[in-house]
Amino acid sequence: MPDPVRPEGGPAGSPPATAPQPGGRPAGERPEGPPGGGRPAVPARVFPGAEGLFRLDPAVAHLNHGSFGAVPVPVQEAQAALRALAHADPDAFFLGVCDRLAQARARIAAHLGADPDGLAFIANATEGANLALDAIPFAAGDEILVTDHGYGTVVAAAARRATVTTVALDPLLPDEDAVRETVLAALTPRTKAALLDHVSSPTARLIASPRLLADLRERGVTTVVDGAHAPGMLADPLAGGADFWFGNLHKWGYAPSGSAVLAVAPEHRHRVRALVPSWEDQHGFPRSVEYRATADYTGWLAAPEGLDLLQRLDAARVRAHNSALAAHGAALLAEIPGITPLPHGEGLAMRALLLPAGTAETPEDAVALREEIAARLRVRVLVWPRPGGGGIRICGQVYNRPEEYERLAAGLPAHLGRA
Repeated sequence: MPDPVRPEGGPAGSPPATAPQPGGRPAGERPEGPPGGGRPAVPARVFPGAEGLFRLDPAVAHLNHGSFGAVPVPVQEAQAALRALAHADPDAFFLGVCDRLAQARARIAAHLGADPDGLAFIANATEGANLALDAIPFAAGDEILVTDHGYGTVVAAAARRATVTTVALDPLLPDEDAVRETVLAALTPRTKAALLDHVSSPTARLIASPRLLADLRERGVTTVVDGAHAPGMLADPLAGGADFWFGNLHKWGYAPSGSAVLAVAPEHRHRVRALVPSWEDQHGFPRSVEYRATADYTGWLAAPEGLDLLQRLDAARVRAHNSALAAHGAALLAEIPGITPLPHGEGLAMRALLLPAGTAETPEDAVALREEIAARLRVRVLVWPRPGGGGIRICGQVYNRPEEYERLAAGLPAHLGRA
């Protein structure tokens, strides 16, 4: 599957305020529980405590939280206070930054159920992939197994280190067992490592399940898990005990942009080296990886505030709410002729659907459709390319409302088959 296309730029234009909805509902009307067609019930009000938490443009339906996230106001304020501290006394701030990072890392580890000595702050999942793959002692002839749902730059990192074997996962595979069996069938005696998505970005499904990771471990395969969407969305993101796991905090963990973590099993930590040498190299992982000299560390230092906020909102309730919103949106889109919902994992706040044949078949067409939806409907979604017909991904977050998905479902049919 081609790499998903990231959204860029701002929307313009506006949809009709009273556009009819699938099934004849006017825009903004709540569905009354699961009707005869089996449509899931959704929250009919704003999530408690979420009012005023974000500074998002209210004229735009932001249904693409999974691409960049959104930083809540209290976390923005915490980062601003840290920046003020750094500006007030740069010497004191930077000379003590390693200790500050260790304290912040311990708070993050407590939320994730991780060992703080095996966790390091990094910028994003792509950096995590490069650090992890550099720590694996590949020999001539070794192969790295990836899937065609993998994120483009992460897969590219694997291709720089060894021969890559790509497993084609049919988007319509029915469940985790089918995914697991397909991955295991692609192993060869030369498979040294498997680089797998925890939750895939374009297709929004669980791939690196604990059972699959255990099977790979039994076969002597080093496991590297791209958990870009796991922190904050999954209750136990490190379940399965991968050799290397990395995840973004700036998506579902409400952290500032450029905040992520890399978790490494004890037996591999001595081989993890910073991509750029630093004055802290002698301390080893994680300190050597985190230290970037005169850099802006305030996003990492404010990152625990995001997970603290999620806990105060009641993380389990947030996850259930977000999943219900995504399910509501997927059910509405599935009523559009030619759109096919993909299998999904329970509790995920993202849903993906296949678009009609002839729609978004190339990266260029996917970008065009994505921007047309943004400009004409004022809705932000992810559109990903695929030969024969691409796909669309929507997300649920506490700032979303059911009528935003209804707006998308009402306006989308007019734009299908044109890009």
